[in-house]
Amino acid sequence: MMDSVKNAGENISRRLSRTWDHISDGWRELVHHGSDALTHFVHRKGEEDKGQESAASTPAFPRWSILAGDMEETDGEIVVRIEVPGMEKKDFEISIEGKMLSLRGEKRFERDTNDSKYHVMERAYGVFQRTLPLPVEVNEDKAEADYKNGVLTVRLPKLNVEKRRFISIS
Repeated sequence: MMDSVKNAGENISRRLSRTWDHISDGWRELVHHGSDALTHFVHRKGEEDKGQESAASTPAFPRWSILAGDMEETDGEIVVRIEVPGMEKKDFEISIEGKMLSLRGEKRFERDTNDSKYHVMERAYGVFQRTLPLPVEVNEDKAEADYKNGVLTVRLPKLNVEKRRFISIS
C-alpha cells in the first residue's frame, strides 16, 4: 500500500511539473508577442495627489494597458494602425526619427458624476508613449495620419522605392 501511495504522489508531482511547464511556456509566448503592445501610462504630476484627496470616490487607475496594432507593408508604403479608443485627434503626437515611429498621447479620465463608485476599472489613463521600429526608411515629409473609430492610421511612403522592371527575353 505504501508503494501505491508513493507512486501516486510521484505521478501527481510529474503532472504538476508538466502543467507548470505549459503555463510557463504560455506566459513566455504572451510576453513575447504582447510586450511591444503593453504600454505604460503615467499620470501627470499633481493628478495623483488630487486622486488621493477623494480616494473613496476616485478609482485607482491601471498603469499598464495594451495598445494593439499592426504594421503592413506594400510596394510603396508602410501602414501602421493602432487601437486607441476614447481619445481626440488633438491628444496625439506622432514623430519619426530614422526608422522609428513614436506615438505619444494622453488619455484623459472623464467622469459624469462624483457620487458613484466603480466596481471594475480596467482602462488605463494618463500620458503614454509607444515606439515602433520601421522595417525600411520612410519619407517623413509625405507621411499622413488619420484617426477614425478609435483607430489611428499612419501612412508612411517608403524612401527609394524602386519599381520592379521586367526584362523581355529576345
